[in-house]
Amino acid sequence: QAQLVESGGGLVQSGGSLTLSCAFSGGTFTDYTLGWFRQAPGKGRDYVAVVDWSGRTQYYTDAVRGRFTISRNNAKNTVYLLMTSLKPEDTAVYYCAARDSRNPSTLEPDFASWGQGTQVTIFS
Repeated sequence: QAQLVESGGGLVQSGGSLTLSCAFSGGTFTDYTLGWFRQAPGKGRDYVAVVDWSGRTQYYTDAVRGRFTISRNNAKNTVYLLMTSLKPEDTAVYYCAARDSRNPSTLEPDFASWGQGTQVTIFS
């Protein structure tokens, strides 16, 4: 099973930007679909963005489309989430997840490997 380690969370003012990184190990990176999910206080974990194995196709939930960009560097076994125009409602713990398939999915149960999460807090 893949191991994932997120970094880059923090405290940012509304309107600012932040980039999250997720380092992957324990498998062949290009066999995996990668995604970012988030869990706000008192809520369930929700899909944010997914990138296919090649990096050429990305999927976004409506709440972040146009503000967030998911990308991956297959030479560095790393996936990124660039977050811009941040809003207080983006405050959450952000999780990196890996699906052992080149067939993309945005469904949480389809992702077997998860990082420990990184806190993102946006203040007004």
